Amino acid sequence: MARISRTLLIFGGFAAVVGAAFYPIYFRPLLQVEQYRKDQATNRSGVVQEDVQPPGLKVWSDPFGRK
Repeated sequence: MARISRTLLIFGGFAAVVGAAFYPIYFRPLLQVEQYRKDQATNRSGVVQEDVQPPGLKVWSDPFGRK
């Protein structure tokens, strides 16, 4: 019985660490769309897309845009 609970504790801890790592990367931007749109607008102000975009590729689009 102790071996099963130790195994569950190890795998549960691993799942918790992975979940904690994914929260700020993936889930937080999905929950706070307006804040991230505002931040991206601030970060991208002054950037001319034609100067930084390689020829033949699609121009940047809003990563938070919904289809």
